[in-house]
Amino acid sequence: MKRHLSLVYLLVTLLTLSACAWLPKQKDETKGWSANKLYTTAKTLANKGDYQRAIKYYVILEARYPFGKYAQQGQLELTYAYYKNEDFDQALAAATRFIKLHPTHPRLDYIYYLKGLINYRQKTNMLTKIFPVDPSTRDPGAARQSFFDFKELVKKFPNSKYAEDARKRMLFLRNNLAKHEINVAKYYIKRGAYVAAANRAKYVIQHYNDSPSVQQALETMVISYERLQLKKLRDDALRVLKKNFPNHPLLGTNARKRKRWIKKWTKKAA
Repeated sequence: MKRHLSLVYLLVTLLTLSACAWLPKQKDETKGWSANKLYTTAKTLANKGDYQRAIKYYVILEARYPFGKYAQQGQLELTYAYYKNEDFDQALAAATRFIKLHPTHPRLDYIYYLKGLINYRQKTNMLTKIFPVDPSTRDPGAARQSFFDFKELVKKFPNSKYAEDARKRMLFLRNNLAKHEINVAKYYIKRGAYVAAANRAKYVIQHYNDSPSVQQALETMVISYERLQLKKLRDDALRVLKKNFPNHPLLGTNARKRKRWIKKWTKKAA
C-alpha cells in the first residue's frame, strides 16, 4: 500500500514539473535597462504618487547598479517611497542602512528627519485614522524613538532646514510622553498602587519638567504620599506645588478639605 502511494506521489510530481516546463517564462521588462532608465522610471512613478510601483524600480536599480551614478540618490528616494507607501518597517531599515553606508552624505540630515517621521507614524493604523485617538494613550515606544531621532538631527545638524520643524515635533512628542506617564500614574492610583503612581509622577518631574503635565504630576505625588501616609514626602511635594502653582486648591487647606479634594481627584482619575 505504501509503495503504491509513493508511486502515485511520484507520478503527480512528474506531471506537475512537466506542466510547469510548458508554461511561458515571466518576461523581465527591465532586462537591459540602463541605470538612468531605471531611476527615471522610478522617479516618474514616485512623482505621480504611485509609490508601490516606484519601489519596484528603485529596488532593481539598487540591485543592478549599487555603485553607479544613481545609486545613492535612488537609495535615498527608496526610503521616502517606502515611507509614503506606509511600509514603515522597510522604510526604517532603508534609512538605517543609508546612514550606515553613507555617513558623510550631504543629505544625511534629511534621512535623520525621515527616520523621526517614520517612527512617529509606524504605530498609526487604519483604526486610529478613522477614530482619532489621543496620542498619549498609545504605546510610547515609537514616539520615544521618534523623539530621539529628531534629537539626533538637531544635535548633529543644528542649522539644517529640517531642524526647526524637528524641534517643534520634539516639543509635541515630549508633552505627549509626559501625558502618557500621567495616564499610567492615574491607572496605578485607580488600582491602589500608590508607590508606582508616585514613581511615574516623579519621572515626569525629572524628565519633562517644562511640560504641561507637571501640575498633574505634583498632584499625583501629593495624593500618593497622602494615601501612603508618608507625610514628609507629601509636604515636600506640596512645597514644590506651592512654588510653581501658588493658587492651587490643594494649598492653604486643612487636612479634611485636602482629603475631600484628593477623594474627588481620585474618583475623576478612575
